[in-house]
Amino acid sequence: MIYKIIPSVFLLLFSIYSNETNFTLPENSNKPKVVVAPESTFDSEAESVYNSLNSNQFELPNPQSFKEALKGFYLLKEKGLLHKDILTLVDFSLSSNIKRLWVIDLSTNTILYNSLVAHGRNTGEEFAHSFSNANSSYKSSLGFYLTGEIYKGKHGMSLRLDGLEKGVNNNARERGVVIHSANYVSNSFIKSNKRLGRSQGCPAIPQESLKEIVNTIKDKSCLFIYHPSRTVKEIGNLFS
Repeated sequence: MIYKIIPSVFLLLFSIYSNETNFTLPENSNKPKVVVAPESTFDSEAESVYNSLNSNQFELPNPQSFKEALKGFYLLKEKGLLHKDILTLVDFSLSSNIKRLWVIDLSTNTILYNSLVAHGRNTGEEFAHSFSNANSSYKSSLGFYLTGEIYKGKHGMSLRLDGLEKGVNNNARERGVVIHSANYVSNSFIKSNKRLGRSQGCPAIPQESLKEIVNTIKDKSCLFIYHPSRTVKEIGNLFS
């Protein structure tokens, strides 16, 4: 499996994240010991994983967004928070008019899905540029999430999300930020409006893709929403 490539990768990740990112952990979790290792070691491993991705005839994600997503995936995996080797990456640096969500199986290093995905109405027009963790902001939130349970809501089949980063996305469940489908997430909407439709803050996806994607990523897999305005090194300063 990819996350078992080299044991030192996890030790490296603790050195990268220990002073930079604080995820919300169960009370009985034990903090790992930190071993300092050069970041270039992880960069090399991330590049190797990226170059070995089976695109499955989909476009590959941006290398930088993938690298940051992989860092968090390794850390969450080591801390025992993940039940699946599935990484979902949303790259909000890209136009909403192109497919910017990837579902990647890291046990086989294969891209399973590549989909359109909406951002919040107050996050931007075609491009996302403003983010919030606040209720009623109608903005998207960045960072790392655990996927939760499927339920039936006002949008039909939906998937709850638990934000792991205090002050960044930890209000996701309270805000009702979930993965659901919407008819405004479609190529026909883009053609008529020159951009994808927008949500109230949820990463909404096309109706025809919802069932397969949600059933693949449900129940404690890693979701990472990326934007270059916020790098891994900046994340940790927001947590205590």
